Amino acid sequence: LEEARSGLVRLYTALAQAPASNQALDPHSPWATRFTDAMNDDFNTPEAIAALFDLASEVNRTQGDEKVQLASTLKGLAGTLNFLQREPTLFLQEGSRGGDVGLSAAAIEEQIAARVAAKQAKDFAKADSIRNTLLEQGVVLEDKPGGLTEWRRS
Repeated sequence: LEEARSGLVRLYTALAQAPASNQALDPHSPWATRFTDAMNDDFNTPEAIAALFDLASEVNRTQGDEKVQLASTLKGLAGTLNFLQREPTLFLQEGSRGGDVGLSAAAIEEQIAARVAAKQAKDFAKADSIRNTLLEQGVVLEDKPGGLTEWRRS
């Protein structure tokens, strides 16, 4: 079960890196072909899911419009198996167990604000302490360019 949970986190993390898109799925793309071939091979879901993980890796490696197109393809193909139907950021923040476990989103945001204030005051020990406390409670912080901090449950 832990491997399945970890796998879902990997797939949703790839989706979260690209802006949401309503681009139509190209049924002739190499990814769609590989996925369809697996499904047509006596419903070979292990191979189809392997294709999804390979596609997620490709999403992680690309940039710009290609990243958006590949993420859209990933979501579309996964939808065939009724996977990845939730909004990625919400899934990652709620955790794969569903719903808030432990700290509420508001409490986490308060801690992030306190951490930002500590960093601005150059109190890096306090900022690190807040990060470590959240990590102990199952919340991973990811600092982004421009001072933005995103979080997800581990």
